[in-house]
Amino acid sequence: MDVNAAVAAAAAIAGVLTGVIAMLAFRWSEREQKRPTRTSLHTDAVLPPGVDTVLSVLRSSAVVLDEADAVVKASSAAYALGLVRGGKLAVEPMLQMARDTRRDGEIRQVELDLPRRGTGRGEALAVSARVAPLGSRLVLLLVEDLTEARRIEAVRRDFVANVSHELKTPVGALSLLSEAVMDASDEPDAVQRFAGRMQIEATRLTNLVQELIDLSRVQNDDPLEDAEPVRVDELVAEAVDRCRHQAGTKQITMATAIQDPPGAVRGGLYVWGNRGQLAAALGNLVENAVNYSPAHTRVGISARRISAPGGELIELAVTDQGIGISDKDKERIFERFYRVDPARSRATGGTGLGLAIVKHVVASHGGEVSVWSAEGQGSTFTLRLPEAGVARDRAARHPGLDDEFGPADQSPYASLPSPEVLP
Repeated sequence: MDVNAAVAAAAAIAGVLTGVIAMLAFRWSEREQKRPTRTSLHTDAVLPPGVDTVLSVLRSSAVVLDEADAVVKASSAAYALGLVRGGKLAVEPMLQMARDTRRDGEIRQVELDLPRRGTGRGEALAVSARVAPLGSRLVLLLVEDLTEARRIEAVRRDFVANVSHELKTPVGALSLLSEAVMDASDEPDAVQRFAGRMQIEATRLTNLVQELIDLSRVQNDDPLEDAEPVRVDELVAEAVDRCRHQAGTKQITMATAIQDPPGAVRGGLYVWGNRGQLAAALGNLVENAVNYSPAHTRVGISARRISAPGGELIELAVTDQGIGISDKDKERIFERFYRVDPARSRATGGTGLGLAIVKHVVASHGGEVSVWSAEGQGSTFTLRLPEAGVARDRAARHPGLDDEFGPADQSPYASLPSPEVLP
């Protein structure tokens, strides 16, 4: 009996001890769950209320540092720029700015050039960094990427400088020629000769101003606001008529080859866009082909429908048998005022803006322009534009969307099957 009582007492004591241990373990588990982790210490518990939300909507790259220079919070843009690596701020000048601001509480700002990650070409990112205290322990770093803004500013400066130079040349020539006319007032032959030169310079100046206006329009206007179905054969005919006189003077044959869709009536190819801009783009290509081709050669304009992953395209190609373009020049010929041969451009009256206009027109219509050329053999400029129905449907679904299509490797004469020779 005494033995049974002892066993019962021991069991009761063991049960009580088990319950106490279980209760202590439960309390300890709850305490551990409520204890802030390292991650929460560096975000919710440390950042002032609302700061995390504000940083998430900022366009600038944001980094928050604590008193030990550890990254408490960093936006995805900061990681993309390479500002934060391994939980540390990787840009030493910015880190030093943060330490100085933490010490004296002053706001600091500086512009820096940072090496671009993943490139070995020495390209740099231009950034503006601003550091400010955030509470008593934290420092906020905001970084704005200025690379694109600087590039645009450089393009603007170059454009203004080029325009000034191009305008100065004919204006200066007109001034000198007018003085020559005044000095030769008693010599009718000299007056006639100088007057002829003045007409040439005046025409060049007029063409330059007009192309500047055209370039401004294609950059600022939305071609889809006044879009309509445009017949391709009418565009080709207009481009040919525009250059018929120059071609006749050099005895250059103008040939066209328009491949209508199977079963369609003549003139069955259509593109969707601004008729005036498309006609100007194709006309510029044909005019260049005539101007840079030797006498007694041929310039061809072809049009056909091709298939592409994004839908049917209309391909327009302008081929010449001219001097050709070197590989180094092909990379720059669509830049404003760039000329392969400045002396020849002056002789032909070129302004250096024609191909820039072509590029902007085609891009704004959701297409692409490419060039094939070999020195001494000729060149082929190819426009690829969405067909009228495809372009209209896509514009309705995605306003402002520009498609990109890969360049084609095309020989200078492949696009001219069975040409129709025009007088």
